[in-house]
Amino acid sequence: MADEPAVRRTLNEAAARQLANATKTRAQWSGITPRWLVSFLPWTPVEAGIYRLNRVKEDQGDISAEVECSPRRDQDPDLPETFVDYEEAPREYSLNAVTTVLDVQTRVSDLYSHPYDQIQEQLRLLIEKVKEKQENELVNNKEYGLLPNAQAGQRIKTRTGAPTPDDLDELITKVWKEPSFFLAHPRAIAAFGRECTRRGVPPPTVTLFGTPFLTWRGLPLVPSDKLEVDAKGKSNILLLRTGEKKQGVIGLFQPGVPGEVQPSLSVRFMGINRKAIASYLISLYCSSAILTHDALAVLEGVEVGKYHDYPDKYV
Repeated sequence: MADEPAVRRTLNEAAARQLANATKTRAQWSGITPRWLVSFLPWTPVEAGIYRLNRVKEDQGDISAEVECSPRRDQDPDLPETFVDYEEAPREYSLNAVTTVLDVQTRVSDLYSHPYDQIQEQLRLLIEKVKEKQENELVNNKEYGLLPNAQAGQRIKTRTGAPTPDDLDELITKVWKEPSFFLAHPRAIAAFGRECTRRGVPPPTVTLFGTPFLTWRGLPLVPSDKLEVDAKGKSNILLLRTGEKKQGVIGLFQPGVPGEVQPSLSVRFMGINRKAIASYLISLYCSSAILTHDALAVLEGVEVGKYHDYPDKYV
């Protein structure tokens, strides 16, 4: 009887993998956004968490009409008597706290912190969540958010539904004194781009912070998903003038808070309880102020389209 050929065996791949080290990534979170609003806003430091906004009374008529040129030398001077009155009860902004507490079982942090420190990774991700909440508050907070605090006279409705060049031009008439940038949901910017292309006037781009932005009349359209799209596929577009010198919109923060790791952001160890759980308090203090009413305008009810069954179609 002929000898049977020997069976050639090789190391099983699944078994071999048990001796191999896998290269691991940090935890990836798709909820992290560029948070451009925070980058584009100028930030003013405050003391004791309070910012008092002093304004001139708006019902004083035309003050400039009461200021006259100097008379000729052969005429007796008749100086006009006038003054600029201030609001007697100016608004005060108190910094808002965005906070969360991190709880970590010490067994987990002791045994499973290589190659990535578990506490540092948890802090990194929670700080990102706190910063996302910060931008959301800057847009939507009822006390100081941009959208709720825009004046009624600074709000306009879109003419045709989809955002058009005419709509953005109308916004510019509301914030015509050195406007800085538009703020809109990415889908609203895409809808505006489609309208421009349809009209044969595709908007140019500009590179800021190393990133290209669409522009209109030289003003960048800054994307933020914190300007929500409702169930009907509608959103809002803002136009801002920024900076104290321009009497625009500013962000407020307080430097030097205890446990500060970034401006106005602190991380403080709160101790370990009897169940061996270590706790850390993460706090971010911020607010914003609209220095004059004409520093902000809102285009309301723009239709950005609902996604159709086909990925490249909108209705």
